[in-house]
Amino acid sequence: MKYVLTFIIALVIATSATPISMILAKRWKAIDYPGGRRVHKRPIPRLGGLAIYSAFWLAALLTQRWDQSVQGLFYGSTVILIVGVWDDIRGIRPWTKLLWQIAAASILIFYGFNMDQVSLPVLGNISFGGLGLLLTVFWIVGLVNTVNISDGLDGLAAGICFGAALLLFWSANRIGMGGAGNLTLALAGATLGFLFYNFHPARVFMGDSGSMFLGYVIGGISIMGLLKTATILGLVFPLLVLGMPLTDMAFAIIRRKLNGRSIAVADRGHLHHRLLDAGLSQRQAVLLLYAMSASFGLVAVLGAIGSWIWAIALLMANFILLIRILLRRTALFAALSRRHGK
Repeated sequence: MKYVLTFIIALVIATSATPISMILAKRWKAIDYPGGRRVHKRPIPRLGGLAIYSAFWLAALLTQRWDQSVQGLFYGSTVILIVGVWDDIRGIRPWTKLLWQIAAASILIFYGFNMDQVSLPVLGNISFGGLGLLLTVFWIVGLVNTVNISDGLDGLAAGICFGAALLLFWSANRIGMGGAGNLTLALAGATLGFLFYNFHPARVFMGDSGSMFLGYVIGGISIMGLLKTATILGLVFPLLVLGMPLTDMAFAIIRRKLNGRSIAVADRGHLHHRLLDAGLSQRQAVLLLYAMSASFGLVAVLGAIGSWIWAIALLMANFILLIRILLRRTALFAALSRRHGK
């Protein structure tokens, strides 16, 4: 019953707070104008992260026991939100933003977050010692930028994170982590409430304040699971459910390096851009990427219950499809789009 209450509280607050964030965005001139690599056609406010943050933490305040780990997650995510809000309003240089992301991730270390040991199915326990602290920072910063890079179409990042939150809840509940499970449902409610306004045609964007906050919280909660059991599943779950944007980010880094460009400079070569160039509408592209993200999540579930053959087969199929899209072999999608358009 507590889980349901947490979800409903976060959902109601996000639904109520998102219009307020739109008003604040217009007042503070945090507006995303069309042009360049952007695909929207009219100016849209981009401070939806404020609503997601408020809904998540107010729900947690009312239903969660605030131990040391929750406090650390609160302080660190507040820093990452402030950095994101400033970036949405005034803009921050990419490398400066990265330094702030590292600083926010480092806060968790002072509250006991440490990826110093994991348990692998065959190799057993592996200890990283002091390297675990660096891995913690790398993990958080990596997920922050993974979610950030997925925020390219109406409703895409919010929908993927909603699915990730539900899957992490299933994982946390499975290993008896009631606190982490409660936080995942607060995150699910917050993203769903925001998604009512963000799905195509979007009336508001989450901005960097929202995407970085979501990545930070997902990363932090997954480490909570690792601290509880040391099982690698605590890390595999978010990696798999975010497998689609992670692959996209990896290809973006490789693509920019091969083209002699800075990896911090955005381009128009992401998955969603390629699907749009293939003729899909925004809604078609988002729904396809939802399905791909859910498929990666199913891989995690199959692995968790021991169906490794099916998990590996589905994982390979997902990667083959992703690579075909990223290598611009999108004739199939163009044909499907034309068929639906008739």
